[in-house]
Amino acid sequence: MRYRLDVVAPTVLDAVHSAGGWIYDRVMAGWDVTVLVGSGDNVRPLEILGAATADLESVLEEWADRPHPQTVAVSADLFSRDERVRRGVVGALDQGATEVTLWGQALPAELDSSVDSVVHRLSAAARAFKAQALGACGVAEQGVAPVETFCCGMMASVAADLVPAS
Repeated sequence: MRYRLDVVAPTVLDAVHSAGGWIYDRVMAGWDVTVLVGSGDNVRPLEILGAATADLESVLEEWADRPHPQTVAVSADLFSRDERVRRGVVGALDQGATEVTLWGQALPAELDSSVDSVVHRLSAAARAFKAQALGACGVAEQGVAPVETFCCGMMASVAADLVPAS
C-alpha cells in the first residue's frame, strides 16, 4: 500500500510556491501525490515536481466518495473561501484518521487549537525542482528557501518529514 497526499490549492502557483518542495520530497519518498486545482491552470509545474493533478471542482463534487488519503494539505485561503473545503478539513480533523496540513498567512481562528506550526526541510533536489517548477509558472526565483512552513493537525504523522517549528 502506498501513502497518499492530496493537495488542495486555488492555483498551481500557490501549490508550487507554498508546498512545492514538500510535494517533490513526498513523491520521491514513494507517496502518490495529487494536486487538486482549477481546470484552467497549466499543470506543467506540478508535473516537474512529479505530482498528478485533478480538477478541484470535480473532486469536490465527489469528495465523500473519494478514498481518504493519509494526508490532506490545504491552502488556508481556500479553506476560508470554500465551504466544501472547510467541511472536508474539519471532518478530517474530527475523525482523526487523516493528517491535515495547511499553509498561508491567515490561519482560520476555528482551527487554532487543532493545529501546530511545523516545517519541512527541503532536500537539495526538492529545492532544485521547486526552482524549475516556479520558473515554469513564470516566477524568477533568486533562491528557494530551505524550509516550508505549515500548520498541521494530528501530529501522529505517517512520515517524519514535518517537524515542530521552533
